[in-house]
Amino acid sequence: MKMSELSRESGVAVATIKYYLREGLLHEGLRTSATQAQYDASHLARLGLIRALLGTGNLSVAATRNVLAELDHPAESMHDILGTVTEQLMPATDEGLDLTRAEALVRSLGWWFDPDHRDQLRPLAAALAAMDSAGFELSDRILIGYGRAMHKIAEGEVRRVPDDSPEATVRYVALGVVLVEPLLLALRRLAHIDASASRFGAKNLRLPDPADRSPG
Repeated sequence: MKMSELSRESGVAVATIKYYLREGLLHEGLRTSATQAQYDASHLARLGLIRALLGTGNLSVAATRNVLAELDHPAESMHDILGTVTEQLMPATDEGLDLTRAEALVRSLGWWFDPDHRDQLRPLAAALAAMDSAGFELSDRILIGYGRAMHKIAEGEVRRVPDDSPEATVRYVALGVVLVEPLLLALRRLAHIDASASRFGAKNLRLPDPADRSPG
C-alpha cells in the first residue's frame, strides 16, 4: 500500500508517519521509485504500537525507539526480552547512587538479579535515598512486606505475558509498565482511604469544625 493508504488504514497523518520514519521508529517501506515506497501489514502493526507507546505521555521518542529496537533485534530468551524492555523504561536516576542498601534488600527477599545489570537497582536505591533525606524511616520488616506483596503481583503479570511473538511480548510489557504502574498507585491510595475508615471509623473521617464547639 502507498503511504496515503497506510495513513488511512492506521488513522495516522502522513506528516506523522514521515516523522516516525525520520526518527527511526518506523521501518522503511519497499522503494518503488526515488519518492515512492510500498508499505505492508508490518508497518500498520508497528504504527499501532508506536501510537500506543507514545500515547501514554510517559515515554520520550528516544525511549520508544529503544523499546522498538528490541523488536528488530530480540534477545534470545523471553526473560532477556522482558529485562531489556523494562530496563529501557526505567526513570533516569543519579549514576552516583549507592546501590548497597537496595541490593541488600533484594537479596534479603531472595530475589534473583543479574550482577552485570546492577543499574536495575537504581530506582529502588533512589527511593530509599529519598526517604532517608526526608527522615522517613521504614523498618526492614515493612520493606520486605512491600517486596513480597509486589512479588505476588509480578508473578500474576508475568504469567499473562504473551510468548507467541517478540512484538506481542514487547507491547504487553511496555504498556504494562507504563500504564499499570499509575493504576497500582491509584488503587493503593484508594485502599488507604478504606483502611483509614476501618481503623478510625467513618464517624471520625470528618474532623470537628472549631465553630461547632461550645465555649468552655
